[in-house]
Amino acid sequence: MQDTDTPADDLPPGILDAGVGRGRAHAERTCLVTRTAQNPSGLIRFALSPDGAVVPDLKARLPGRGAWVTATRAAVTEAVRKRLFQRAFKGRATVVPADLADVIEAGLRQDLRQALSLANKAACVVTGFTKVESAVASPAGIAALVHASDASPDGRRKLAQALRRRYGDAISGIPVVDDLSSEELDMALGRDHVIHAALVAGAGTTGLLARWRRLRTFRGAEAATGDVGLAPHGDADTALPDDVQADGT
Repeated sequence: MQDTDTPADDLPPGILDAGVGRGRAHAERTCLVTRTAQNPSGLIRFALSPDGAVVPDLKARLPGRGAWVTATRAAVTEAVRKRLFQRAFKGRATVVPADLADVIEAGLRQDLRQALSLANKAACVVTGFTKVESAVASPAGIAALVHASDASPDGRRKLAQALRRRYGDAISGIPVVDDLSSEELDMALGRDHVIHAALVAGAGTTGLLARWRRLRTFRGAEAATGDVGLAPHGDADTALPDDVQADGT
């Protein structure tokens, strides 16, 4: 991204639109920051509240005309810094939160928790270390592995080894979701002490992984795959014990 401010009159005249489903079918949208047109799936829409505050419209359903920004923290931060929302909305944007990127990330995390809850209701989630290990080794296998972000390195390593035994070199195709804390997993799944879980094939899993990749993309992180054995920061001192001990399974 260029580090120079962009004059207001350089904004494309049709930079605002009515949102997905209220315009031309399959139409691309233009990012305020990069000025490139792309599929709306790679962008975040922003709309104005009645009091003129810029709000993220993660589902692209809010009424009124809105602006689009590439779905990364870096792009949103740049749009705030360069006052591009004020320019796009032609002075009607009276409030642009300085922490707009944080607000979006919190919303994406909430979407991920809700998707996990729905996947659980659809019987796509297996919890408990022993049950997860058995699911990995089963003929059907798993679609993804889930660790609490504060899970112990030992539990991660053991399940990574189980994945390696089951999938061999194909382990790179198994996503590893470790973006939610144990507390968040408990809330999403309606039970206590969830440290490890597995996702089996199903519509609930497909939706969850789509939301997970959106969160990872926003953070600027690569989507983790099965050959991951340690905690994100290698911090064994603060990690939780395996739920093989916590839930007795």
